[in-house]
Formats: sequence, C-alpha cells, structure tokens
Amino acid sequence: MKYAPRKVYIKENGGYTELSYEDFCRRRETDGTYKDKLFIPVQGCLIETEQTHYIEFYRDKERWHYLQKLDADNSLLSLEAIENADDSGNGFEFIADEAVNVAETVVRRMMLDKLKSSLTLLSEEERKLIQQHFYEGKSQVELSRIYGINQSSVSRHIMKILQKLKKLLEN
Repeated sequence: MKYAPRKVYIKENGGYTELSYEDFCRRRETDGTYKDKLFIPVQGCLIETEQTHYIEFYRDKERWHYLQKLDADNSLLSLEAIENADDSGNGFEFIADEAVNVAETVVRRMMLDKLKSSLTLLSEEERKLIQQHFYEGKSQVELSRIYGINQSSVSRHIMKILQKLKKLLEN
C-alpha cells in the first residue's frame, strides 16, 4: 500500500465499525480472523467487503490498468491526460498538431468540393473517362484498347476534359 489509510471500516454487529489504521493493525496482529478479511480502498479509507465485491473491484482495477497500458502503447490520448496536465499549460498542447496547416486543409477541402460539383457538369462520357483514368488508375494505353482509339487520342480527350474542368473551377 502506498500510504496508510485514514480510517478502516470493519463489519461488526450488522454494521460498520470505524477504526484508526493503527488500531486495525493491532487487532490484525492479535486476532487471526482479521487476516482473512477483504478490504477495498475508497477515498483514502479501507472498507471491509464481501469476496464477490472484492474480486469485482480488483478485476475492474486490473482492466483499467490494462487499458491505460494499451493506450500508452498505441499513443492514444485520454481526456484525463488533458484534465491532469501540469500547471504549465491547459492541456490543449496535447491536441494541437503543429504539422497540420488548418488553412491549407480548409482550402483543399473547398477545392475538392468545387471539383466534385464541377464533375457533375461534364457529359457522361467525359465523367466515365475521368473516372477510369484518375480514380480506377487505368493507363491511357488501357483506355485506348477499351475505346478502340489510339493512345494519343485518349490523351487529347483527357487534356480537353481537364481544360474544361479548369475553366469550371475558375468560375
């Protein structure tokens, strides 16, 4: 035990009897029945409990320690870590990711949204060609075989579609 408890509560006569820790230690030395009693710590005190509650308490405690170790091993952050931050800060330095440029992320997200809406303005054939080339990763050579045209024609079609998208994005 890391510290001596303030009080010890023992079940006697259908209720709890409060003892100082020193009295409890003395009784435990002289009375063998005290060695078999089970206690759980609650707010700096020891409280005698039944075996089922004792087992459940320490099972939960062991589970909590396991989860904390798992979080530490995987570099996870708990809300308790923020709340228990030392006095040098408010705990939010744990959250801030200096590597992420928020303004850049917002601009990128807005451009992607605009691109998605611009794609809907293309014809079905144009969308299909862009889908196959950029999203499915098909090469221009593969597309030339699919459409039965030479690779340079596929390249020209893609360039025209990209120019059309660029104009749509600029507006």
